[in-house]
Amino acid sequence: MDPTQRVRLGRTRLSITRLGLGTAPLGGLFEPVTEEEAWATVERAYMVGLRFFDTAPLYGHGLAERRLGQVLRLKPRSEFVLATKVGRLLRDWAPSDATQYHRGEPFYKDAPPLNPVFDFSYDGVMKSVDESLERLGLDSIDVLHIHDPDRHFDEALSGAYRALNRLREQGTVGAVGVGMNQAKMLVRFAHEANVDCFLLAGRYTLLDQIALQELLPVCVERNIAVLAGGVYNSGILASGTTFDYIPAPPELIMRADRLNVACARHSVPLKAAAIQFPLGHPGVAAVLIGCRSPVEVDENVRMFRHKIPVDLWEDLRRERLIQEDAPAPPAEGRGA
Repeated sequence: MDPTQRVRLGRTRLSITRLGLGTAPLGGLFEPVTEEEAWATVERAYMVGLRFFDTAPLYGHGLAERRLGQVLRLKPRSEFVLATKVGRLLRDWAPSDATQYHRGEPFYKDAPPLNPVFDFSYDGVMKSVDESLERLGLDSIDVLHIHDPDRHFDEALSGAYRALNRLREQGTVGAVGVGMNQAKMLVRFAHEANVDCFLLAGRYTLLDQIALQELLPVCVERNIAVLAGGVYNSGILASGTTFDYIPAPPELIMRADRLNVACARHSVPLKAAAIQFPLGHPGVAAVLIGCRSPVEVDENVRMFRHKIPVDLWEDLRRERLIQEDAPAPPAEGRGA
């Protein structure tokens, strides 16, 4: 697959590359990243032709937005598509958010002394957009996602969505979306709001295809573009041991091992199968992959380009490692 191929983002006028750079790692997710390494990572992504960049205030509590903007503000604005998120404000007076810690350790290392506060109100979202623009050092954002409204659906619909819809009507933003780690509530947004895209993290991968049940069919029906994030399920499909940001249970580790063995029979790295799998579905427009170094950018691009024989997908179905109705990416031929 060509990671630099441009595709239309749903029914919008925006054109994104099939592979985009996610920036949670640049905010220090799991381990710190230096300013120099963060700069080099974004530069490398741009150099190899990626033109879709995703960030959020939550990532490193503003650090990822600032680091991404330092590079992108030096690039021609018309060449790239930038997405960020709303729903959390960063405040120095706010108490720590327990959901951003595991066993007393914060997910984001060396983050600024700011804490995220959920705010899906109309005014809160408008403040969030202004503050993101200031951190990015840019005068526009292309895609705005309502971020993690799991326990705030009503406020997100009546407040955040109303604000983003107004920005879209004014031409200030090109696309309105929702970014979540679950599929069920995204189905509700598909039915109750006029959204352009969804950022679905971890719920359409080699390990979890729950989005096939309702979400992906309704997105195809309504021409809502799905952006697949978390394709390595936060590490377990990339030689790691974490799933959804915490240590993976034994049964998932065993399943990942079986996937790895099946891929090896076809001389396909597990990471290549994981990064390409979501694009087999017509509802998925692009894959977002988080990188913390230029080396990781290059590796993910190689995995995206790696030729995968159709036999592999057939074997995974036969061994019940992926669902029978999960469509395969475009075939690269038969045999290993």
